[in-house]
Amino acid sequence: MKKFTLVFSAVLTLFLISCEGPEGPPGFDGRDGLDGLDGQDGVNILGQVVDIEGTFDAGNEYAIFFEFPQSIEVFETDIVLVYILFDQTEDSNGDPVDIWRLLPQTRILDQGLLQYNYDHTFLDVNIFLESDFDLGTLLPGDTDNQVFRIAVIPADASQGSKMDTSNIDSVMSTLGVEEKDVPRIKL
Repeated sequence: MKKFTLVFSAVLTLFLISCEGPEGPPGFDGRDGLDGLDGQDGVNILGQVVDIEGTFDAGNEYAIFFEFPQSIEVFETDIVLVYILFDQTEDSNGDPVDIWRLLPQTRILDQGLLQYNYDHTFLDVNIFLESDFDLGTLLPGDTDNQVFRIAVIPADASQGSKMDTSNIDSVMSTLGVEEKDVPRIKL
């Protein structure tokens, strides 16, 4: 019986507490606050993409050195990716389509293994050849007028992004850069 009384009291209490009465009168409006001063606009940091063209030879020790111009701002935390123009094909309209590959890129030649590689700082990019044979035996197709695309990706843009860095189109899309906007610098 004690249990029944206890359960009945609990249900009755819940029923009485859950009831609503008429709505009370509205409260007083508060005073309007003072408008604050507008803050300084933030900096919109965009990634940048540039093409460079150069030739590897014994005179430059089979390296192409590119110092970032003042128009390209690179921070130490930024990501710098380099792609080589590996080939061209045609689309269904007969227009050329570039085929880009992310460095490092290794080729198997008759002489042995050839690798296009790079290193960088926030000041420059050094693209160089490495091989297990004499680089002087390379054909002009492997050394002359080589085109590289350098993409500077702000660290903030890469965080949380599902950007496929092996795909230059994905990188450029993430950065909001179109093909027509990419300058080419001949070294």
